[in-house]
Amino acid sequence: MKPPLSKKPEVATLASPGPVASFIRFVIFGGGVGVLCSFAVPLLAMTMPWAVSNAIITVASTLLCTELHARFTFAKGRSAGWREHWQSAGSATAAYLATSAAVYVLHLAQPSSGTLTEQIVYLGASGLAGAGRFIILRLYVFAGRRGQTARPLMKQGPVAVPDPTGARQPSCTSWPNGSRPQLAA
Repeated sequence: MKPPLSKKPEVATLASPGPVASFIRFVIFGGGVGVLCSFAVPLLAMTMPWAVSNAIITVASTLLCTELHARFTFAKGRSAGWREHWQSAGSATAAYLATSAAVYVLHLAQPSSGTLTEQIVYLGASGLAGAGRFIILRLYVFAGRRGQTARPLMKQGPVAVPDPTGARQPSCTSWPNGSRPQLAA
């Protein structure tokens, strides 16, 4: 017969959201930041070359999005580490190259394109690059590490209870319902 109180500690198991839920979160967080960036890039481009403003905004948005994706999109329950930031930066570099190439081709094809056309091309390229980034982030960057063990939520075992009078008392075990069961004689 198994004892009523097993010695196994409670283990923190954060279930990763499914691919559809992750993608919806990715679109909300990454897409939201992307739309904000689509306004920031042309504003910054008024004072410097477009590719430079795109690079600055890409770096800032990648740092922000990596944190959002670690905490919420892929539900890691923690901040992103250096490994995730560097790997995410690699996929963001590919996205930067895609958006820069798309706008460059637009400027070659239509040198006097308006801001609205530039926005459409930029957001379209960002959307396609974002879909690729989602796959990379989900399958590689934020995928669970193999061989990683879950950590106990709290340490189980005897707990020393302090006595306000200063007398030493023996350790006691905490019971689930707060009261210690009585043994029948």
